[in-house]
Amino acid sequence: MSGSNSSAPGSAAHSPEPLNFSVHSLPDPRAPQQRAGRWKMLMVLAICAAPVIASYFTFYVVKPAGSAYGELIAPTVDLPADLPLTDLQGRAVPAESLHGQWLLAVVQPAACGPACERQLYVQRQLREMLGKERARLDKVWLIPDDGTPRPEVLAAVSQKGLEVNVLRVPEARLAAWLRPAPGKALSDHFYVIDPMGRWMLRAPADPDPKKFKGDLDKLLKASAGWDNPGR
Repeated sequence: MSGSNSSAPGSAAHSPEPLNFSVHSLPDPRAPQQRAGRWKMLMVLAICAAPVIASYFTFYVVKPAGSAYGELIAPTVDLPADLPLTDLQGRAVPAESLHGQWLLAVVQPAACGPACERQLYVQRQLREMLGKERARLDKVWLIPDDGTPRPEVLAAVSQKGLEVNVLRVPEARLAAWLRPAPGKALSDHFYVIDPMGRWMLRAPADPDPKKFKGDLDKLLKASAGWDNPGR
């Protein structure tokens, strides 16, 4: 049977289809672990931030035990990172060094007359009235000029355990951060700054001590979950 072809009809016209060696990406077995890790990190961040958010919500929105005696500053004003602070010896002091504590600040000239002395005295008494919570608040005297405080004033603000952090800062730069009420001067107020460097309350320079202490008590109570004594 010469000339016969045992192949299936049409097989000569159609060659076998070549194998396909295309490479397809396989699922990364690490992807679920990475996603789980990100979720865990977000949960940790949320847990850490919750006390801060809750304390601010409590003070600003819920406002327990009535309204504040002082004037709340909303929105708060951040301490400028480049605020040019110096100590009385002329050494530069980083603005960030003021972070980590509640601050009760006054703005008074170096000459410090009777009104200044009275305010520094009230500042000291307010902190002492906080009792066991006083370690969470620092006193600051901001001097907007180049004068030298009198020796007796320096002695009063340098007493052991009653120290005041005395710093110089140019008045123009200071006025860009802290602002007095309309018709008032910078020296006419106490300024309260939170541990994150945010100016958030001002009160009269000659306040009702019990009422102003009530504000400080509320602030310290509201931040008890995340603020610790000392820097």
